[in-house]
Amino acid sequence: MTKTVHYANDLDRLAHQRARRKMGWYIHAFVFITVNIGLAVLSALSGRYWAIFPAFGWGLGLLIHGLVVFVFMPGNGLRERMVQREREALQKGRIGADPW
Repeated sequence: MTKTVHYANDLDRLAHQRARRKMGWYIHAFVFITVNIGLAVLSALSGRYWAIFPAFGWGLGLLIHGLVVFVFMPGNGLRERMVQREREALQKGRIGADPW
């Protein structure tokens, strides 16, 4: 059974979406730390230090997930500033002009 949530306005919807995505990243980070501690222990017990390789690969994925959630997600400062610049350029009639 799916849970249907009705939001009073777009701001509530955006707030819930952002909170859900941030919680997803925190869960991802917790699992990353827990699993990699376990892998490091197994690696140390075997006498070979191979656990660094999955940690780097998964760490890259966690980094990209974090960038998407905390930097490029709708409502964040960087994205909002870029959207505002584009709006201003369009309003001034500089549709094809490069704002940089």
